[in-house]
Amino acid sequence: EARRQAREFYRCRKYPIDPKKIVFTTIEGTTGFSCHPKYIAHELLRRNLGLDLVWLVDDMTKAFPPGIRKVRNTLQNRAYELSTARIWVDNSRKQLEVRKRSGQFYLQAWHGMVGFKPIGKMRGASFSQMAYLVSKHDANMVDAELSDSDWFTKIIPDGLLFDGPVLKFGAPRCDILHGDLPVARKNIREAFHLPADAKILLYAPTFRGGSQGTQRTIQKLDCAPDYHRLRAALAERFGGDWYIFLRLHPQLVARHMTASAHGGHIVDASRVDDVYEMLAGCDAFLTDYSSLAFDATHLRIPIFVYANDYDAYVAERGTLLWDMEELPFPWTTTDEGLDGMIHSFDDGRYQASLDHYFEGTKLVTDGRAAERTVEFLLQKMEEMERGGQA
Repeated sequence: EARRQAREFYRCRKYPIDPKKIVFTTIEGTTGFSCHPKYIAHELLRRNLGLDLVWLVDDMTKAFPPGIRKVRNTLQNRAYELSTARIWVDNSRKQLEVRKRSGQFYLQAWHGMVGFKPIGKMRGASFSQMAYLVSKHDANMVDAELSDSDWFTKIIPDGLLFDGPVLKFGAPRCDILHGDLPVARKNIREAFHLPADAKILLYAPTFRGGSQGTQRTIQKLDCAPDYHRLRAALAERFGGDWYIFLRLHPQLVARHMTASAHGGHIVDASRVDDVYEMLAGCDAFLTDYSSLAFDATHLRIPIFVYANDYDAYVAERGTLLWDMEELPFPWTTTDEGLDGMIHSFDDGRYQASLDHYFEGTKLVTDGRAAERTVEFLLQKMEEMERGGQA
């Protein structure tokens, strides 16, 4: 089937490559204007260079700013737009039918840099043959990988099956976490009609392989903590009136799963395209195994890990990339443990652990990742226009 579909890409080679076209995709088109590609595109728009910036997206109701040409992510559209673009920017794998031409450059900005979950060959027996084929096909087309740290750079060969150039420019999606945080706080509270002084904890459980066919709700989310106990602990330790924003993984949202809010203080924020706009306005963060936890360290806000299915998750996914006891933030497997972690939270000790983490990973934290990435892409486009190779 992939070979049959690949004919569409070969057919589109009769069209010339547009030296000013860049095509963006996120999570195979299932998400909108988000993740690293969003902030790279924003920086390009800011420079007003007259480029043709194309975004392949499944859901054409997704909102994009002026200057982004939204294109439905069908096989025919994907083949034409990718085949005629100078640059590809993606945060995930491209499908098996995709074929890259000479004179094109593919920058991959992987959606999870520093993280918990093993990827690629690091998954061992749980890395299926099909997953290997898709991963290897994509990696063979990639010209450069973005990295936010020495830690991530070291896992790229086994994790992403890529041995080419790595650009340690930082994580573009984290640039907003070094921006105008008071404005971000104001925007998220206004968007959800909350009081200006409301406290927000963002809870982002990760994707689980067995959950595709289950209708997920707050009441049925089997990995979820006791929300009422959680709110009470946050209020007792930090003060204020706390709201819990639940953010399901994009792959669950793409499968039309929902989170049913109950009570005014549990908010379903799963369908906001850019979780980083929300994160920038939050006061605390909670997850099980989402790489968002490591991105949230840029804010230095309290981060907690609640992994009540730790043994089952590791059995399914493979050994995690971190010894949980060495995390820069506390973790637990029980509601009692979560309650205790919050009540005993020591900010001085916590900030020191973050400093140790930043030093150990050599994480880039200056908020200029998109700027560096765009400078690189523009230089690459100029070189290729003069006749250089990708």
